[in-house]
Amino acid sequence: MNKLSPGLLGTKQHFDILDGLRGIAAITVVVFHFMEIVYSDYSKNFVGHGFLAVDFFFCLSGFVIGYAYDNRIEKMGVLEFFKSRIIRLHPLVILGSVLGLLGFFLDPFGGPPATYSLAKIGLIFLSSVLLIPYPVMPDRWFNLFSFNAPAWSLFWEYVANIVYAFVLCRLSRGWLIVLAILSAAGLTYVGYHAGNVMGGWGKDTFWHGAARISYSFLAGLLIFRFQLIIKNRLGFVGLTILLLAALMMPHFKWNWLAEVLVVLVYFPLLIALGAGAVLSPALKKICVFSGNISYPLYMTHYVAMWIFAGYYNTYKPGNAQLTLVVIVGTLILLGFAWLAMVLYDIPVRNYLNARRKK
Repeated sequence: MNKLSPGLLGTKQHFDILDGLRGIAAITVVVFHFMEIVYSDYSKNFVGHGFLAVDFFFCLSGFVIGYAYDNRIEKMGVLEFFKSRIIRLHPLVILGSVLGLLGFFLDPFGGPPATYSLAKIGLIFLSSVLLIPYPVMPDRWFNLFSFNAPAWSLFWEYVANIVYAFVLCRLSRGWLIVLAILSAAGLTYVGYHAGNVMGGWGKDTFWHGAARISYSFLAGLLIFRFQLIIKNRLGFVGLTILLLAALMMPHFKWNWLAEVLVVLVYFPLLIALGAGAVLSPALKKICVFSGNISYPLYMTHYVAMWIFAGYYNTYKPGNAQLTLVVIVGTLILLGFAWLAMVLYDIPVRNYLNARRKK
């Protein structure tokens, strides 16, 4: 394992601005999912590149995992590492699956199709809870996880964590660079042939997810290993603007290349800037809240998207009504995510961590 020399990352600190940016990215994903139901042509969607937030998550994850575990995974052991990751991630995987199941049966604008038997529904639900890809619902675009579509990125997150525990944590920086270069080539190939880098969530683009997580996770890990922290005074507001600039950039002829470059260069740069930025004390609480709410929001919001799709297809609301629905819907989902965090996620994780220490 590569041992870091004392430096900027030599003492444990919390990167509040990066937490804040993760929350901004999660909110953008919610708005993107609302808008992609309205505009199947992403060039007409004002946040048509919101899906790139997932690549930002992957890069941030590589940085955070390296920061949190590089110097202690050998002592704690692989099993304890896996326990810590499962406790951190899986309670909300389960909650998102339950919400998806309830939404499937209780959707006021559709209801469950008669073509699915209870046994089939049970199998789809079980695969969602266990994060076993099972893309069998054509009416849900063959999502890997039909009851909670965003779980596809958690599947690849788990894969990255497994590879990190058994391989990456032991590799030198030189070998990580080699792997990152190969992964960059793979991502470029995917972007060129698919015309975008938004795959990984469904049956037909399953392996695109491997290309997306491979490069971004390695890039984040390399930022930590090389301590590529850029001190700056952009602050949370300035970096939020830079992040949104990528997620809201327009589509154009060389769109696929722009997406690839954002993932390969721009997002790692934002992570380096975010780790070195100075946070205004007045914005600390906002960043902390934004970071805390990001994962619950990401994992619980999609049930509302299927309901919204039914509503939109039934009533075809005008622009003014649609704007109101998206704004109010996003605020409600934020509130629900906070309740899920306070009443479910934190208590469950505290309980599991307490049991683990006995």
